[in-house]
Amino acid sequence: MSAIDPAKKKILSGSLSKMSIAFNNPIDYNLVVGDQKLSLNKLLGQKITLEYLGVINCRHCGRRTKKSFNQGFCYPCFRKLPQCDICILSPEKCHYDQGTCRDEQWGEQFCMVDHIVYLANSSGLKVGITRASQMPVRWIDQGAIQALPIFKVATRYQSGLLEILFKGCVSDRTNWRTMLKGSVERINLKQKAKELLDTNQTPIEALQAQFGLNAIQPIIDMDEWSFEYPVKQYPTKVISQSFDKTPMIDGVLLGIKGQYLILDSGVLNIRKHTAYQIRVSVH
Repeated sequence: MSAIDPAKKKILSGSLSKMSIAFNNPIDYNLVVGDQKLSLNKLLGQKITLEYLGVINCRHCGRRTKKSFNQGFCYPCFRKLPQCDICILSPEKCHYDQGTCRDEQWGEQFCMVDHIVYLANSSGLKVGITRASQMPVRWIDQGAIQALPIFKVATRYQSGLLEILFKGCVSDRTNWRTMLKGSVERINLKQKAKELLDTNQTPIEALQAQFGLNAIQPIIDMDEWSFEYPVKQYPTKVISQSFDKTPMIDGVLLGIKGQYLILDSGVLNIRKHTAYQIRVSVH
């Protein structure tokens, strides 16, 4: 994939993908369009135009689809692919052991591997799960300013059971509007983790007895992760934009956080529009 220097090329077009990132201070973002990448940090303060060309091609099979399902899939792929199954959103509903996984090889590669249960601060304290290999990408995609791994587990299913347990004390959701206003205060995540583990010690021990101590391991003395984002100005009022309602979106790029572009005309969720065919112009 080739990188585009915004000073040399003003227009690119193709299928939109989630933004790629590099963990720096602040985070480095690239807009991925087709097989090209456009460095966004360099465009802060400049006007950009993103034009939806009226076509969505499934990110898996390439079929043309009128509507995107689950961030870029056509309906047949949404119905059959393992990455679109209910257990991806609700890992505690994993049915691999019942022999009904949509694709056992895919499940072994992505679900039967080490997962992390974590606390993060995107719009306030939240609990979440991610594959160990996805640290810190998962937290950056959520716009977290802090993150702390608290458990390492052997499968996605087990991480889902822990998440369900902790959801009785901590939210598992991000308020994206609050996250984009940039007014989130820092939290003592280590103290919150201690309180969470103390409160749930008995059910945690029950899970360890069920799956084994090696499968459900608390993470001791892990350093907290911190993130800064390339934002010149946060919006005081968050106005959401969508290609489904406004095929041409333009404005001065004020920042990038999570998978959102912050423009002076509103905010655009790039990941939501995965597989949309677009044209990007830099002014």
